Amino acid sequence: MTLPSPSTDRILNIYLTLTQYPILASRIRARMREMLLARGIIHAEEFEAEVRKKAIESQIREGLHDPYSEEPFDLWELRLERVRDALTDFYFAYNLLYEDFESLVRQTVGERGEVPNMIYFNPELAPQDMLFEQAELIERLPPEKRKMLDARLQEIKVVLIRTMISDQLGYIKIARKWFTIDDLNEIRKRKIGYGKIGGKSAGMLLAYRILRETASPALRAALRIPVSYFLASDVFYSFMAANGLVHWSDQKYKPEAQMRAEYPIIQQEFRQGRFPEEIAERLRAIIREADGRPLIVRSSSLLEDNFGTSFAGKYESFFCPNQGTEKENLRDLTRAITQVYASGLNPNALLYRHHKGLVDYDERLAVLIQFVEGERMGKYFLPQGAGVGFSRNLYRWSPQIRREDGFLRLVWGLGTRAVEAVANDHPRLVALSHPLLHPASSVELISRYSQKFVDVLDLEANALRTVPLQDILDPRYPALRYIAQIDEGGYLSTIRTSTVDTRYVVVTFDEMLRRTPFAPLMREMLKLLETHYQAPVDTEFTVRVPDPYSVQPGIEITLLQCRPQSHISPEDRTQIPEDLPESEIVFSTRRMVPHGVIQGIRYVLFVTPEGYFHLPSAADRVRLERAIGQLNLALKDRNFICVGPGRWGTSTPDLGVHVAYGDIYNTRALVELSGREIGTSPEPSFGTHFFQDLMEAHIYPLAIYTDDADVIFNREFFYTTPNRLADWYPNPDETLVNTLRLIDVQDYRPGALLEIIMDDEEGRAVGYLKKNV
Repeated sequence: MTLPSPSTDRILNIYLTLTQYPILASRIRARMREMLLARGIIHAEEFEAEVRKKAIESQIREGLHDPYSEEPFDLWELRLERVRDALTDFYFAYNLLYEDFESLVRQTVGERGEVPNMIYFNPELAPQDMLFEQAELIERLPPEKRKMLDARLQEIKVVLIRTMISDQLGYIKIARKWFTIDDLNEIRKRKIGYGKIGGKSAGMLLAYRILRETASPALRAALRIPVSYFLASDVFYSFMAANGLVHWSDQKYKPEAQMRAEYPIIQQEFRQGRFPEEIAERLRAIIREADGRPLIVRSSSLLEDNFGTSFAGKYESFFCPNQGTEKENLRDLTRAITQVYASGLNPNALLYRHHKGLVDYDERLAVLIQFVEGERMGKYFLPQGAGVGFSRNLYRWSPQIRREDGFLRLVWGLGTRAVEAVANDHPRLVALSHPLLHPASSVELISRYSQKFVDVLDLEANALRTVPLQDILDPRYPALRYIAQIDEGGYLSTIRTSTVDTRYVVVTFDEMLRRTPFAPLMREMLKLLETHYQAPVDTEFTVRVPDPYSVQPGIEITLLQCRPQSHISPEDRTQIPEDLPESEIVFSTRRMVPHGVIQGIRYVLFVTPEGYFHLPSAADRVRLERAIGQLNLALKDRNFICVGPGRWGTSTPDLGVHVAYGDIYNTRALVELSGREIGTSPEPSFGTHFFQDLMEAHIYPLAIYTDDADVIFNREFFYTTPNRLADWYPNPDETLVNTLRLIDVQDYRPGALLEIIMDDEEGRAVGYLKKNV
């Protein structure tokens, strides 16, 4: 190989030589920067600062006066790259010998699979371009030659994962084994900004990478992830600074009452914020690529979806139907992002951080923007199925169910109804060991506790809607036979014709579970992820039957999210005492019982069904919620449980106690009452975001269905024991006293405390009085 003769201009000589190597030039320049760093001629941070400074100066020379808004993001990146190359040539030409340059060129051209002579630098300080260049060089080597540089590759991958994705050590430990440099480069291409993409994005990408490598051919063929873009965490602070919102950053240290009072103001001010043009242009590009397909904007904070801190439901997600003009769609998309940002200062999220000891962590919100999975059905857009899946089934409604085979909450339409505690509706609960086994024992109960509403995107109204099942049912909908069955007045039959009477349609998903490989593939997926996460996992997904008229229909599973599953640590097994007198029992239930023991309960906070459902106004319900929150704080050093009607944590206050995690995190158990006189479902909200909070806080959820023949509910204990509310809550009025009862167990039985034993093997939980020794 013959290089050009040196000219008198050192920089020109290097430049002209590199023009002869158009493909290898970037790699040669990366080597040049490595040598400059190694010899101490430049320092990575100072060099990158100079690159940015000179790039801005070049913008001004070219007639741009606002460098942060007048140039699209991709042009700014190109400008930085060219300035970086020019500065590399300059520093090398005037600080090192031409022979050094020749050596680098020959070495790069001559590698061809040979182990390169690495110039070592500190990856923590090096620019990302340099890290990618060296890592790609190592990964291209044959396996036997790459082995001696594997440690270097691992180091670079860890730095890239920590700076681009997540700094959580539990995540990094797993991720570095699976991500390739090509994977990380693909993330970089879809990332807007320079910070991290956050926990939700991190979990989805890692899970998909693991499954691509380890799953069976059938699962690999069925599995996909949605088109995704990542608004990095640094954009959050840039947005706050540009819109004068930084003064809200100390919100986490304020008293709870002040947090709650100021949050509506925060939401309003964030909603009015604007993004710089370079970010707006990248968002326009996403809208153009979507081409009318709906988008979802999801939080992906740095702490989200980690081991022991899922932040489930703490931050907002927003759907953008994306059916307007480009200007209107951009307005809706940016408004959704700003409201996700505002949700980072939601009082419930901040209180959760306090309770988890994370309040001092610099929690920045990244944002995940995804194309919504689904298909058009008339004027609506929705998936055929969506839900959450857990590798461990914490609640078994039959002894034959195997805990280790996993569990699903499955709904027709958008998955919002699967992850929220919606008291007036019911997802299909699927034990993956026995997918066709319903929790309800009869067709009447299966029908009663089936899905009655569907969350959809109304493309004509350009809005998210909840519509009654009967309003959306179309007998000609090809996938209907897999989603629903017909109630024939004693048995459920398969839909085989388009002339069905939709009044008798029951959403069961039984035909999808029976005729497609959906259940075994989900079981395989969850087992693989649990194995490689080295912990139980929970996931969000959508499901589709792509060929509904086929004799052997296939399945498509789109993975939306994966995180470690929240669970209560197992305890030594304690059996319920034999021959326990009924007079000692406060309550008992056989409804989906967990495993555990709660000892020494002194207080029971009881919301009376009669009082709650007769509260005269929404304001009274809000006052009740605040009273429960204050008692939660007042009783923090006491053992207490909460008992009340309907689903605790429901988003529908008319049908259950509408509280948030911040109102009940000191309790030891939440007991949900239901029955014909009370209403609502007999199943607890296993799998909802609220349920995840309970698991993380070691709060046991229980359900008592008062119509069950073998249930015990000691009304005398709950209704005649003196109400101690006024001892702990100042000046309660008559309405509150009639709705909220604080029971001291020793008022009912002097010297006794309440103990709850939950035996999942027997499928029974008993709360009984035990003498305090």
